[in-house]
Amino acid sequence: MSSSGSRNGVPRHVAIIMDGNGRWASRRGLPRSAGHRQGVEALRQAVRTAADMGIEILTLYSFSTENWTRPAAEVTFLLELLRRFIRTDVADLHAAGVRIMVIGDRASLEPGIVSMFEEAEALTRENTGLKLVIAFNYGSRQEITRAVQVIARKVAEGKIDPDDITPAVISNHLDTAGLPDPDLLIRTSGEQRLSNYLLWQCAYTEFIFVPELWPEFNAEIFRGAIESYQSRDRRYGGIKAQTA
Repeated sequence: MSSSGSRNGVPRHVAIIMDGNGRWASRRGLPRSAGHRQGVEALRQAVRTAADMGIEILTLYSFSTENWTRPAAEVTFLLELLRRFIRTDVADLHAAGVRIMVIGDRASLEPGIVSMFEEAEALTRENTGLKLVIAFNYGSRQEITRAVQVIARKVAEGKIDPDDITPAVISNHLDTAGLPDPDLLIRTSGEQRLSNYLLWQCAYTEFIFVPELWPEFNAEIFRGAIESYQSRDRRYGGIKAQTA
């Protein structure tokens, strides 16, 4: 799907790579778990700020397919943090009108986690406020591979002609089908890479890299990123119209 544009200069869809929990903790002599716990607080504040600013969609990279390679104890803690967040925060998000959507590969997840996602999505499905998209067990190359496999099966079954495969057809087979592409992607911690996140969707997305670690991310930093976005000239590969 094409880039979504913005209303009143506010990006319609913002994607965030929440990076730096471990470094935040290590700089304070704390265990990495403390950084992840503080990161959840930053997540809560980011959701509130996005809603306050009128952003329609906020997509957060919460757990990548590569994160499973981390130490088992850390993975276990992250999964428990996820369960705790869903148990304690989904009701509040629902009351605030937030609609939750989870993207990523669910086939390899334990049934209990999948059930939590499905329940959160079902509870909030009719909400009309901020759409909160959680990328969990997500990897963009894996997502594109799954989409290609589905399209290939449809071609083999005669349901799609190869000549009819367009960028829109591919977009409609991705996890983000039905969502506009991100207008803005923010990554914390000063790192400047996508890390296998929304590779297809970010073809014309504006990138902003902030030096603060994710647990330090607050409303002021978020609003500053939006102001930086508003100062940019988005041409989508074309040129800006010349005034007479």
